[in-house]
Amino acid sequence: MANSFNKQEIVAFEQVFEKFADNLIISKLFNKYQLADTMAERTGNTVWRPQPYIAQSYTGIDQSANFGRNYTQLSVPTTLGYSHSVPLTLSATELRDMLQEKRLGDAALQRLASDINVDCSNLAALTGTVFVKRTSSAAGFDDIAQCDLAFNRNGVPMNDRKVLLSTADYNGMASNLAASTRTFGNDISDPALRKAQVGQIAGFDTYKLDYAYRLASAAGSSITMNAANQYYVPKATSTAATGEVANVDNRYQTITVNSTTSVKAGDAFTIALVNEVHHITKADTGTLKTFRVIAVPSSTTLTISPPIISAGGNSDPELQYKNCSATPASTAAITFLNTTTAAVNPFWQDDAFEIMPGNYRPAEDAGLAVMRATTDNGITVTMSRQAAIGALNTFYRWDVYYGLVNKQPEMSGLMMFGQA
Repeated sequence: MANSFNKQEIVAFEQVFEKFADNLIISKLFNKYQLADTMAERTGNTVWRPQPYIAQSYTGIDQSANFGRNYTQLSVPTTLGYSHSVPLTLSATELRDMLQEKRLGDAALQRLASDINVDCSNLAALTGTVFVKRTSSAAGFDDIAQCDLAFNRNGVPMNDRKVLLSTADYNGMASNLAASTRTFGNDISDPALRKAQVGQIAGFDTYKLDYAYRLASAAGSSITMNAANQYYVPKATSTAATGEVANVDNRYQTITVNSTTSVKAGDAFTIALVNEVHHITKADTGTLKTFRVIAVPSSTTLTISPPIISAGGNSDPELQYKNCSATPASTAAITFLNTTTAAVNPFWQDDAFEIMPGNYRPAEDAGLAVMRATTDNGITVTMSRQAAIGALNTFYRWDVYYGLVNKQPEMSGLMMFGQA
C-alpha cells in the first residue's frame, strides 16, 4: 500500500511551491498548449501545431482562374522533450528536523524554476531569426525601436510583443530613461531611477534576465553559397516510397556552401542580394534577410532557419509563404552578423513561443507517496517519496516535464549590443 505524506509535509510543499510559481518569469510569457496525458503517450509525446495561414489576393472582377489555387497549411512539431529532476536523501536523524526538509525542498524547486527559465531563454536566444545588430551599448528607446522596425517591415503583428534583456543591457536602458527625462514625479523616470524599471517601450513589454545566453562571435570567413537554385518549396506533408504520409517541418532548410569551417549553430548571417519581403504584401523591404545557423551537418552543408522561400518555382505554396526577394546566386557571399561575443536579448510576438506541460504518473500503489501541484501556466511539479528500510533513509525527488517550441522563427528575433 502506498505511503502518504503527513500534514506538515503537505504544508511545507505548498509553501515552497508558491515560491516556485512566482519564479517562473520567462515561461509565463510563453503561450500554453495543454496535451492530455493519454494523447501524449499515444502520439509518442509529440503533437503537430498549426502555423497561421497567409492569404493571397488578386486584382480585377473576374477571379475565375484563381479559384483553383490551393492553400497549404503548415505545422510544426512540439515534443515533451524537457525534463528536470532534483533527487535527495534524508537520513533518519536528519528527519528529526523537519525544517531541514523544507529548506531542501525550497532549494529543489528554486533550481527547477531556474532550469525552466534557462530552457525558455535559450530556446528564444537560439531559434529567433530576426537579427538586430547594435554597434554600441544599450541606450534606451532607439534600441527597442529597431526591433519594432524590424518586425513592422516583415508584417509581424503589432500586439503582444516582448523582449528579454540581460541585466547589463536592461540597466543601461533604465539609466537612459532616468537621465533623459530628469523630470521626477512621473511614471517613467521615477521607476527607472528607483527600481531600474524600463516597462513598455516602443511597443514591447520589457523583462530583465538574471541569466542571458551569450553567443560567441562568428568565426567563419569567406563563406559563400555553392550551388544555384537553392530555394525552398513549402509543403504540408511528404509521401515516403512506402506510401506513408508524414507532416513536414518547414522551419528549416539545408543549404550547400563552399565550406563550414568555424561555422557554429546560433550564428546569424545575411546572403548577398537576398532581401526580406513583407510577409503579407510580399513587397521587397530593401533590407537583407537575416538567417540563423541551426546545425552544421557536414563540411559543405548548413541547416538554416528560416528557409529561403523566393518563389523560384512560382508554385502556390511559394507565393503564399514567400519571405525572400530573390534566390541566392550560386556563389553569393554570406556575411555573419554576430561579430562580437555578447549577451543575446530575445524578442518575439506572442504567437511565436509555446510551452506544452507534461505529467509523470508514477504508480502510487507500489510503495511511493506522490504529491502534485500545477502552476497557472500548466507546469506540474511531482514530488515523490520512498523509504529504504535497510539504512532507514528516505528518498525524495522533485520532477518537472514539458515541451517547448518556436512555432514562428520569423516572428522572433534577437538583439545584440557592442557588435563591430
